[in-house]
Amino acid sequence: MGIDIPTREGFVELSQQRNDGSVSLYLGSGAGDSSPPIGRDSDVARLALRSAATAALAQLTKIDLDSAERQKISESLESLDNDRDFWETPARSIAVFVSPENMRAFRLRNELPNHTAVGDRFDIGPLLRATSFTHSGYVLAVTEGDVRLLALHPDASIHLVDLPNLPADVAETLETTDTDGRFDRRRATGALGPKVEQRRYCSAVQDAVLDRIGDSALPLVLAASSDLEAAYREVNSYRGLLEHGIAANPSSLSASDLEKRGREAVKKHFDDELASWRESFGTMRANGHASSQLTDVARAASAGLVDTLLFDLASVEEGSIDESGAVTFAAEPSPTTYGLVDEIAVRVLRTGGTVRAVRLEDLPDDKPVAAIFRGAL
Repeated sequence: MGIDIPTREGFVELSQQRNDGSVSLYLGSGAGDSSPPIGRDSDVARLALRSAATAALAQLTKIDLDSAERQKISESLESLDNDRDFWETPARSIAVFVSPENMRAFRLRNELPNHTAVGDRFDIGPLLRATSFTHSGYVLAVTEGDVRLLALHPDASIHLVDLPNLPADVAETLETTDTDGRFDRRRATGALGPKVEQRRYCSAVQDAVLDRIGDSALPLVLAASSDLEAAYREVNSYRGLLEHGIAANPSSLSASDLEKRGREAVKKHFDDELASWRESFGTMRANGHASSQLTDVARAASAGLVDTLLFDLASVEEGSIDESGAVTFAAEPSPTTYGLVDEIAVRVLRTGGTVRAVRLEDLPDDKPVAAIFRGAL
């Protein structure tokens, strides 16, 4: 999949743009439909874009946006409709942000519901939640003759990641010969030979893996024989490699087996992380350095005091937050309101904090936000 994941700076840039004609469009494949909306059936996806664009332009007419400004937005959306490269790349959802000044479009592997919003700022909440809800990762299966990298997605799908930079003869680094051709059997040379060759082999595998996943920090679950596992961990430089891998030789495991065991390892990793965070939260709250009260967290985020924020990925509470962090709750959405937890998350990102979308049951006190502060509020 050709996936576009905004950087922290990208989120901040989108969140800071202000224009009465700010349009946010989210297009997904629909509930229960696992086929990507673009790539396999781009005509249907483009038709959905046109329909959403028509609805958004009608809303812009109601708020009396200048006709020249509306025309710029219409032309930008039309140019996206005609972008063949964009529509030929498989993805499960797309997010489009367009105003008279510019347009940004993202292809996502998450399944997002269709959504159209018009207001004085972009509605980046669904995009932020989709890219910060991190119940995803990778499984790397390594044997002497086979290397498989599986990507685990939050929507319960998987795909096999191609490793084009893995040398075709990489397995030969595990063996050398000193028989002068008298025998076909190969064996390692010297007492340290096998370990050196295993590390060399694992280094080549890791280089090919990092070329594809970069420094994403998503958890990587290792499945390898005991000797290759030790060698891979010795050469590893990927910060997301989990301490505990899959305790089975991957040659005996199918892709579905690897997925099941990989998801179990990733879930345990996140559960342990959350448990540790909640323990720290309790300690910090006793000292006045943490809170689960939305109004307190909003003030702390506005003052740049939030170090880490966890927020409910399903929260839909709307309102507004002024520059000092004072919250005004709204009875229903309007062009002048926005998702409160989304706005808090964006303010945390702007000031260098860490944000993470979780389920409500993972949060303390069943509140939509919980934050650890850098100092006393």
